[in-house]
Amino acid sequence: MRFFYSVFQLFKLKKFYICIFAVFFSFTLGKNVFDFVMFPSELHLIAGKEHSFEFNVPVAATISTDGGASVNINNKRLTEPVSVTLDKPLYVWSDSECTMDMRLSFMGIPMKDVKVSVLPHLKVIPCGRTVGVKIETDGIMVLGLGEVENSSGEDYAPCGGKIYPGDILLKANGVELNDKETLINVVENSAGMVRFDGMRGQKSFSADILPVYDGQSGKRKIGVWVRDSTQGIGTVTYVDKNTGKFAALGHGITDVDTKQIMKVKTGDIINSSVSAVKKGEAGTPGELLGDISEGEVIGKVFENNEHGIFGVCDKNFFMGEEMPIAMQNEIVEGKAYIMANIDGKNVEKFEVNIDSVNRYNTDNSKGMVIEITDKKLISKTNGIVQGMSGSPIIQNGKLIGAVTHVFVRNPLKGYGIFIENMLG
Repeated sequence: MRFFYSVFQLFKLKKFYICIFAVFFSFTLGKNVFDFVMFPSELHLIAGKEHSFEFNVPVAATISTDGGASVNINNKRLTEPVSVTLDKPLYVWSDSECTMDMRLSFMGIPMKDVKVSVLPHLKVIPCGRTVGVKIETDGIMVLGLGEVENSSGEDYAPCGGKIYPGDILLKANGVELNDKETLINVVENSAGMVRFDGMRGQKSFSADILPVYDGQSGKRKIGVWVRDSTQGIGTVTYVDKNTGKFAALGHGITDVDTKQIMKVKTGDIINSSVSAVKKGEAGTPGELLGDISEGEVIGKVFENNEHGIFGVCDKNFFMGEEMPIAMQNEIVEGKAYIMANIDGKNVEKFEVNIDSVNRYNTDNSKGMVIEITDKKLISKTNGIVQGMSGSPIIQNGKLIGAVTHVFVRNPLKGYGIFIENMLG
């Protein structure tokens, strides 16, 4: 009897250790899977400067280069693919522009490929000037769907199940849709089905829609609400004085209804000034107010993406001293300042504190958490307000990023994007 009791106790003890091992293995595996998912798909470096990275993840990385530059990995010349472990600091140096591939693996199993881009030693002019922004979309965006009531009082939804909010309509019966008026004209003058060609996300689609005669107007309608342009005020982050290229906002212009980034067909930045400030409050973002209706066009917008708007401007419009840029691994928590235009056309420096640096965050627009500490700015705006997006953030004599979002419940705080993500 005692023998069976001892065996039973041994079995229970063995089972206990198996459970402990299973929990530990699951936690470790889960953590590494999380590390792989969160690990950035691209890293940026500056030529001629050694960069140190502390990823602190127990994975291996095999690094190779295209051979276009002299590269050192951990102070050794890279002549063939080299393997390193990322639970220790990684030091990388390149004498010129190039790209490197870094393949991550766990327990010998390839898990993720990371692109390492070495950028030229770059200086730009930090701006902080507010401008008016006008963009026209490539095609027209569907905001919502509705019903059309015919002369008999019956309701029809011509687009139901065929066209959806967020779709971009490019053509109607072969006619390019440059604006809402063109869409209305094609629909009202069609004799039967209208063939639409457009984009849904990254995929093209076609849909045949039969318009319905509206009982009140007597005109043919398809029951959609659309938008073909937008405008507002934002801040220019920097200008390259050699090329006139600029970057602004630090985040994309999204449609207010669909929340999708608007694809630019044409766009302008317009000379403007700040006429008034609506202070921010907890739960209610503030706003810079200005008139852009009569301003002169000072630049063209060519791209609108998740990192901001990009284009070319009049190089003589933005004057100032050039400043080097800093990569995210150079940024530290502590004092910094922003350049912002909150009165007329005057750009001023305001003190802020970088509360945290979220290195290698998957959401590039939230790379830093900043807090406004400047008493003058607080008295004028009560913190970060709409229109300040794009205000350059400067630390230790280098441009490190731009303001992107305000904390709705605390306007003194907000997010910033790393400048390396705005080098469009």
